[in-house]
Amino acid sequence: MNNNSSSLCEYDKETERLISIVPSARQLKHAEKPFYLFIHFGMNTSTGREWGNGNETVDDFRISEIHPEQWTDAALSCGATGIILTAKHHDGFCLWDTEETDFNVMNTTLKTDVVKALSDECRKKRLDFGVYLSPWDMHEKRYGKEEYNDYFTSQLTELLSNYGEIFEVWFDGAKGENAVDFEYDWERYYSVIRKLQPDACIAICGPDLRWVGNEAGKTRKSEFSVVPAYLSDAEKTHEKSQHSKNEAKKMKKVTSKDEDLGSRELLKSHENLIWYPAEVDVSIRDGWFHPGGGKIKSTDTLFDIYINSVGNNCSLLLNVPPNKNGFIDNEDIRSLSSLGERIKALTENPIAVFLPGQLTEGSVEFQFDSLAEVKYCIIEEAIEKSQRIEEFEIVFLNEKGKTQFRKSATVVGSKKIIPVGAEAKKAILRIKQSRSTPFIKRIGFYA
Repeated sequence: MNNNSSSLCEYDKETERLISIVPSARQLKHAEKPFYLFIHFGMNTSTGREWGNGNETVDDFRISEIHPEQWTDAALSCGATGIILTAKHHDGFCLWDTEETDFNVMNTTLKTDVVKALSDECRKKRLDFGVYLSPWDMHEKRYGKEEYNDYFTSQLTELLSNYGEIFEVWFDGAKGENAVDFEYDWERYYSVIRKLQPDACIAICGPDLRWVGNEAGKTRKSEFSVVPAYLSDAEKTHEKSQHSKNEAKKMKKVTSKDEDLGSRELLKSHENLIWYPAEVDVSIRDGWFHPGGGKIKSTDTLFDIYINSVGNNCSLLLNVPPNKNGFIDNEDIRSLSSLGERIKALTENPIAVFLPGQLTEGSVEFQFDSLAEVKYCIIEEAIEKSQRIEEFEIVFLNEKGKTQFRKSATVVGSKKIIPVGAEAKKAILRIKQSRSTPFIKRIGFYA
């Protein structure tokens, strides 16, 4: 490894301001495990709906068995490190033994605390466990009144107190068109989470992880983690939150209105900045709950989503909904297993791995022991020192010094996965633009 020419040491006060924004300890920990599953399961699984209608009763929940051991095995098979469960969706039906309402799973024929069953399985398999708790509640009569905030806080307290360590709490601001106009006490919710589960990240209506802006697995060319602070409030309205199946299809045809969230040019006009990395939420099926059918994304599609999310400075939350029999369908399982094999193969055959640290020069060379077929290059910034690289180029050369592959890109962040597919004896990484000197945690080349 050799450094070459072009010093990167010069910077001004604005650069100092930008690189002063760094992740919290919980955000750093979260970035180390960027791929996990969403389990949409509940009343809608039984009724075959995406959203409830507010008229459901416990008798409408006709599911008599669940198989959390299979759900956790599915997570392990695809390389996921955790599971987030829909403890309560918009219909208000609760999947745990709550003391706050009779509209819960313990009053059905299943009589099983699903949150406990799944969290226990996650502990056994060393998977992280998280919860989704819908602020909108079609069933609860207190909804729309100030006492609903007490109700919601009590339920949140139950979930955060009785089921072990929680790695992520997932909120959205979804509301139906006829929902009562009601302001959630977000700050109160956050304070409960920070007190009871201080290591948990709060997404998407929360300060730790932002919504990527769509539910189709799409990301931006440049996914910045340092963004204007106002974005932490952007998803607290239903217009920009999780959508119904039909709405989600429409969303796939458009891109986010805010393509640029963190360029130097944009940030200079915003006084308050935060570290706020993107999370990509996408379902393996057309819808979020099991519909008894529906098109399943192929392994190729899922792998592309993985490369463009985890490999583009985002985390990936992949939804896999169990069916009415409490199982994840075999077709879903096969797709997940194949995805896991593809992800494992990314780093299974290392050619060379380097730990460059601080780059004081504009380029660095990486020599391989012999000519090798490079399939992937993975670059990781030391994000505890902020996200610094704004533009780079990597070039692969053969033994005669002839260029075999060249890739130009913008940001790196926690991880950048670059498909290569070329024989090379060495690689040259050129940093074209950076916020002060970049810090490369790791760069790996894999066959």
